[in-house]
Parts: sequence; C-alpha cells; structure tokens
Amino acid sequence: MTKQVHFQSSLFDLCTADPEIIDIMVGLGFAQIAKPGMLQTAGRFMTIPKGAAMRKIPLTDIIAAFESQGYEVIV
Repeated sequence: MTKQVHFQSSLFDLCTADPEIIDIMVGLGFAQIAKPGMLQTAGRFMTIPKGAAMRKIPLTDIIAAFESQGYEVIV
C-alpha cells in the first residue's frame, strides 16, 4: 500500500496520522514544526501549501521530497 499525503489536510492531522511527515518537513526547512506545541496550535489550521507560501518554498520541491520518500501526493 502506498503512503499518501493530502496537501489540503492540516499539518496536525497529517503528522498525527504519520509522524514521519515531521522529519520530511523539517528537512525541507520547516524546523518550527518540531517545536513543542507548534502542531497543536498553528498546525491545526496550517496546510502544506500555506506553509510553503509563507516560507517561499516551491511546492514542486515539497512534492518531490515526499515522492522520493515513497508518498503519493494528493493536492
């Protein structure tokens, strides 16, 4: 079964369902996601596309990173 990541879901929901996503996001430059409390606060309304726009990280780079880790990306 292929792992999936739904970009319209909140980071909180994604990371709660699959903690490996935290490591991928940190590797992409989202270090604040690993800070205690961030997922429970900002993570509840933040999606990957919103975070990418705020950090000015191309969504194509994020998609490529997830695909290289064996994820199917659902945009």
